[in-house]
Amino acid sequence: MTDLFELHGRTALVTGSTRGIGRALAEGLAAAGCGVVIHGRNAAQASAVASELHDRSGIPTTGASFDVADADAVAAGVARIEAELGAIDVLVNNAGIQRRSALADFPVEWWDEVIATNLTGAFLVAQAVARGMVQRGQGKIVNIGSVQSLLGRPGITPYAASKGGVVMLTKGLCADLAPHGIQVNAIAPGYFITDLTESLAADAQFDAWVRQRTPAGRWGSVDELVGALRFLSSDASNFVNGQTIYVDGGMTAVV
Repeated sequence: MTDLFELHGRTALVTGSTRGIGRALAEGLAAAGCGVVIHGRNAAQASAVASELHDRSGIPTTGASFDVADADAVAAGVARIEAELGAIDVLVNNAGIQRRSALADFPVEWWDEVIATNLTGAFLVAQAVARGMVQRGQGKIVNIGSVQSLLGRPGITPYAASKGGVVMLTKGLCADLAPHGIQVNAIAPGYFITDLTESLAADAQFDAWVRQRTPAGRWGSVDELVGALRFLSSDASNFVNGQTIYVDGGMTAVV
């Protein structure tokens, strides 16, 4: 049974993995024996994180840098990875940004930026990686959504729209790619403490709201996302397709 979760010998590209949730996901895959491509817009930072992860785990890692919202850059970046490392067996579409503002004052360029990175970027990278997966007749794509894939909050309408789109992108990719032996699923995290959310966790009012709103009564720890990713990246999920797993301490299960 444990062989179902075996990841040794596979290679994963994790976009937006130089920090936060993306880095935790990349580290979790490496700990399971999966080779990892650390991706970020800063090439030096991606390479540094990859080197650090390799030194710690002994697993093959490398850095990659391209703009997920630029179709030509994505195509070139994926081609470069495949030329240097071979097949990408697992894609984790994690790259994303957040912008906050009252709706009436929300700059349209922020909307464009959020949608381009969070939604168009996930489509472009999935499209590029899926071409090789289709030829091989197998592959795993895991898109990272959010509780905002299902729930809205004031001040982040574009983000919620983009993450809602990620869930439907997952279903659409499933429809296109499942006949080729490829599984496409999503993980939707709740509120996790990272370097990007430290200011929110430090806000006593917001911290209290998260704890009261979450049945588990606490924030998540990023390592608690790894189990779901390992499942969706392994043969254990070979008949799971088009699904979204909410890892949120129960937030989306209650009113």
